[in-house]
Amino acid sequence: MSFPGDRDRAAVLASAFLVFVVATAALADEIPRTSSGKPDFSGNYDISTLTPIERSPELGERLHLTEEEAERIRSQEAARIDLTARASDPDRDAPAAGASVGGYNYFYMDRGTSAVKVGGRYRTSLIVDPPDGRFPPLTERGKARREGVYGFFLQNQGKAWWRDREVGPYDDPESLSIADRCIFSLEGTIPIYPKFYNNLKTVVQTDTHMMILIEWMHYARIIPIYASREAARHAPPGYRSRAGDSVAWWDGDTLVIETTNFQEEDWVTFALYGDPSPPADQRVVERLSFQDTDTLLYRFTVENGDWEAPYTVEYTWPATDDKLYEYACHEGNYSLGNTLRGARLEEREVAAQTGG
Repeated sequence: MSFPGDRDRAAVLASAFLVFVVATAALADEIPRTSSGKPDFSGNYDISTLTPIERSPELGERLHLTEEEAERIRSQEAARIDLTARASDPDRDAPAAGASVGGYNYFYMDRGTSAVKVGGRYRTSLIVDPPDGRFPPLTERGKARREGVYGFFLQNQGKAWWRDREVGPYDDPESLSIADRCIFSLEGTIPIYPKFYNNLKTVVQTDTHMMILIEWMHYARIIPIYASREAARHAPPGYRSRAGDSVAWWDGDTLVIETTNFQEEDWVTFALYGDPSPPADQRVVERLSFQDTDTLLYRFTVENGDWEAPYTVEYTWPATDDKLYEYACHEGNYSLGNTLRGARLEEREVAAQTGG
């Protein structure tokens, strides 16, 4: 037996499904394609966004922001940009002893101007699974690996806290993180997270390969595209790379990229979070498709034994006419030397104070 309300709901669902099918078919006809008929993702994309990677705990499993909340985020960032763009007071006091001397001013930041919008609605976080929008709990292995990472961001209290370590973080240039040394930045490369600057990505695609140029730090991901998942072949297990070994295949109009063979090293991968390098068992599956003719939808899932479960991130890549310029990470030409000189000076001062 059916009731009028059931029939009404069925009619609404059928109508919504029809609209979705028509819209999907229209998009399929409009997106740029290669000569072989596959979607062509070539172009420049600005992936900056004010949406955080992790959701604020008080939002629970709420995936979407209201329009009012999104507008508040946008206006707060505009006010922040206006405030930080003002000239500094030349008569201001020096930072307190041990306090941060600061870094780049806001002119060099590029955090975006609004929250990310997927499917017409603003998101509360980039993580969409687990449902609470937060990283899964760490396993015991994950905790142990992070405890072994040097604390590059401890507050400097003038006590040379690293003196008792057999190998200290400021012993020589090679003991500093490879991010500090402008060699490689994993979170900008694989999987690709939006950060506080250098958010432009360039994609060049042929029928057999895709290249994603990441200028933080000067890395070109060259990904072979196979006819199917079954045909895709990774490099032998003995081959390892900081960015892993990526292969791709088409699933309809979605390009699926699978990356394995990560090289596990003893260096600080995430300059902001202090995470270690990816474990050798890490697997990343990325998916690229068109949300509309000017916007890509990027979704990835990370699996590795440092987390109790996989996690999935999803956000958009809006196309831009802006150009991608070299990320000239030349600060290391002098900042590394000054870092090491400062460490030696502090060690001598502490030795003089303690007599050892």
